[in-house]
Amino acid sequence: MMKLRVNWVEQFLGDGWKVHPAGGATGEAYIAQQGEQTVFLKRNSSPFLAVLSAEGIVPKLLWTKRLENGDVVTAQKLIQGRELKAYEMKESRVAALLSKIHGSSELLDMFKRIGNEPLTPIVIVENLRRQLQLFHIEDETIEAGMKYLFDALEVVKHEHYVVCHCDINHNNWMLDEEDQLYLIDWDGATVSDPALDLGLLLYSYIPEHEWAAWLKQYGVKLDSSLHERMHWYVVSQSISVLLWHYGRQQYEEVEQLKMYIQSLLND
Repeated sequence: MMKLRVNWVEQFLGDGWKVHPAGGATGEAYIAQQGEQTVFLKRNSSPFLAVLSAEGIVPKLLWTKRLENGDVVTAQKLIQGRELKAYEMKESRVAALLSKIHGSSELLDMFKRIGNEPLTPIVIVENLRRQLQLFHIEDETIEAGMKYLFDALEVVKHEHYVVCHCDINHNNWMLDEEDQLYLIDWDGATVSDPALDLGLLLYSYIPEHEWAAWLKQYGVKLDSSLHERMHWYVVSQSISVLLWHYGRQQYEEVEQLKMYIQSLLND
């Protein structure tokens, strides 16, 4: 199957190109080389790629082509860089780039123009409820987590929505040859409370006693409202990831997440 995909890309590009898969969950990303030119190709990547490229958030977009079947192929500059290490997520440049993303009116306008409705707390709770019903899951820890999410809905209401990346894992932060920082893989991005991204990043990488200093670099003050909202989104995302693993029968990961959720609820 992978060979067929590579052949399709080679036919699309024409003679002289060497293509190999770039990995990733979708299997629709490739690295193509012709002489001195090397590009990163992706089919049906984020429609916001042009804005992300123009703002220097992702590597430069070189061209976009629409296929006869309606699919869109994009080519980006392939950076010869590396992923950030987990400990590097503390750095001020990470806070600065995330602040730039959350503060981008151009990016937000683009999301709104294509009908992207904000991912609000009530929408998140309803989505989780539907998934739990689908899987017929009855578990004390998950039920306690859902009760916390529902009881705190009024507390975590927030009117300021931004474009959130939603997967700020250190593997998605890339440094190029010139030490330029990028945040890649925008397929899961949405409009939501910035506390969604902030909570996932801080809880995953930054010791709690350093949160205030990191957030100062980002440009906000750590107050009780932000703290509560970040906590809420981390609990909701943890339940969501647990259900993802449950659907794939990865029960060891499910049990680990249940313990993590329990620790969050005991905070």
